[in-house]
Formats: sequence, C-alpha cells, structure tokens
Amino acid sequence: VRKMHYCISKKNIQGIKEIVPTYRSLIIYYNPQKVKHADLIQKLKELENTVTEIILPLAHVTEIPVLYGGEYGPDLEFVAQHNQLSTEEVVKIHCEKEYFIYMLGFLPGFVYLGGMSEKIITPRLEKPRLKVIGGSVGIAGGQTGIYPINSPGGWQIIGRIPIKLFDQKKESPFLLKSGDYLKFYPINQKEFKEIEKKFEEDNYKCKVGPYGRI
Repeated sequence: VRKMHYCISKKNIQGIKEIVPTYRSLIIYYNPQKVKHADLIQKLKELENTVTEIILPLAHVTEIPVLYGGEYGPDLEFVAQHNQLSTEEVVKIHCEKEYFIYMLGFLPGFVYLGGMSEKIITPRLEKPRLKVIGGSVGIAGGQTGIYPINSPGGWQIIGRIPIKLFDQKKESPFLLKSGDYLKFYPINQKEFKEIEKKFEEDNYKCKVGPYGRI
C-alpha cells in the first residue's frame, strides 16, 4: 500500500484528485472528465508491476508529549488494575514503543497506530462518553490513539497531549502522516501548560528524527 501510494504520488497522473491509504488498500479519487476509468486502471496496473523495485524514502518518528493520569487521563487507573500493573508501569510500557501510523481517519487527524504492547490491552468502555476532549490519548483493545478534536468516544482515556494534530487554519493541517512513526513521552502539568501556550503562539515544534528504511 505504501509503495503504491508513493508511486502514484510521484507520477502526478492527470485527473487524480486525492489518494487515501488505509490498512490494506488505497482509495483513489479522480475526475472522470480528465481521465477515463479504463485509462486510469491501465496506468495503475503498469505502476503496480514496478512497486517491488521501489525503495521508500526514510520514515520519521515524531515525539509527542503526554500528561498521563488525573483529570487528563481518568481511565489510567482502570487500565493498570485490569492488567495488574501500577499506573507508572502502564505509562512506561505505553511510552516504550515507536508506533507505526497506518492511516488517518474517523476524525480529521485521528491516527491509527500499530504496535501497542499486549501488556496494556484493555477493552473499551461499556458506555461511551458523550464528549472526549481533543488531544486525549486512549486505549481500546489492542490499539492506542489520539482524539484530535472533541468527540464522543468509548476508548479508555489515559492522558492528553498539549498540541493539536489537526488545525484547519494551517496550509498543512495535519501534524502527522501515514507511513511515519509516533513515540509518546511523559510530561508533568507545568510542562503541559508551557507547551500548550507555546503551541498556541506557534512557537513549539515536536522533535522529529529519522527512523530508517523499512
């Protein structure tokens, strides 16, 4: 999926408006007035025959600060109890992984992450909340993710980030993209407020580093 996405993007095929990668497929939006369906299919098949030769560009890891527990993570204690761990152990385990970003969806900027440890798997809430605050970090089964905006939701909320994953006012509204990685790290309340203020003033950048060819 990633290689095909990369190839199509580089070819700049006339008529293609948008390409959306998912776990196992690509959605291709196109203008039928600019390219015929049969012609587009033929071009895509030709590209598909070359994808095995493609070397993908370097992936990146974006480090995301999280304030865990308390009012920012009301379900952290339940996640710990469910897995017979301390809250400190849950935070440590949650921050150990570099999570692969499979796709964005559901909400603008919501990241579908892969690779969460089985040690902190926790079922969804029996009764979803009517409002989960944007920036909340949650666990649902074997997945972890971040609510980019206020939304109803049934995930176990363990923390919150002080930055926005989606800002429609910006030229590039999404902070993260599929094919890259994300790594959480813990912060305290003072750091949360400081980062939140800097981000609002457009004076804060997440640390981003290379991951390596994958």
